[in-house]
Amino acid sequence: MKIAVIDIGSNSVRLMMWANGKTLYKRLNSTRLGEGVALRPVLKEEAIERTAQAVAAFYRAAVGDGAEKVYAFATAAVRSAENGSALNERVARLCPLCVETVSGEEEAQLALAGALGAEDGSVIDVGGASTEICSRSCGKLRFVNSLNVGAVRLYDRCGDDRDKLQAAIGEALAPIGGTRLTGRACAVGGTATTLAAYALGLTVYDGERIDGARLTATDCGRCADELLAMTAEERAERICDRRRADIIAGGALLLAELMKKLSLAELFVSDRDNLEGYLYRRCLHELP
Repeated sequence: MKIAVIDIGSNSVRLMMWANGKTLYKRLNSTRLGEGVALRPVLKEEAIERTAQAVAAFYRAAVGDGAEKVYAFATAAVRSAENGSALNERVARLCPLCVETVSGEEEAQLALAGALGAEDGSVIDVGGASTEICSRSCGKLRFVNSLNVGAVRLYDRCGDDRDKLQAAIGEALAPIGGTRLTGRACAVGGTATTLAAYALGLTVYDGERIDGARLTATDCGRCADELLAMTAEERAERICDRRRADIIAGGALLLAELMKKLSLAELFVSDRDNLEGYLYRRCLHELP
């Protein structure tokens, strides 16, 4: 059976096609649904429309490619906006798809399940409007948190101003002071995979090379320094997804500061994330 899952994020809409226990492919459309939400907690009409159209297009593509079931879930931009339900309602008018809005803690657990399956360890997911952290040892959750900070939020509030970014990140990370994660730490999401590609010198995304790539705290700090020193146009020529050129520097600094805050010497980047985690929940009716 072919199953499709659509992730409606704050920066991108993503489609995953799955069959017989493995991911067949993933596709992405950057629609910037969370644009401006950091300044006013309302989704813009044009952002709702372009995102809903992208979701409907992915739905039609998945069904046309043989998907027997199609699921969709939305994350921080929708759950934090006063009019978040407007996106779900617009999608329902464009295609027969019911969008589930997941909570921050659910999103963190989905990322953990997608990246690690049933294994112990920890996951960090720097998204567009939120950042999730989840840790498990001896088969039990030890820490779950969703922070109200992400690459799109930072760009909307601070642009590329390092001092403003540092202040905003410091404030956002204050609640996790003293936290120590357990086991192997993984990073998922567009910020982490884009940084891994940048560190590897890739200008074209290669999931096989990125999955399992090691990022040290030094790597993240260096990447943040280099990207902040560039213009958005210069970044667009250096990263694998030029649509992230405006937000990647702040996202890189956020990940670097997270590693400092959590005393992490290294992270391993995973190409498997909450798309796989959501599939596990819907098909297995539980999270690993």
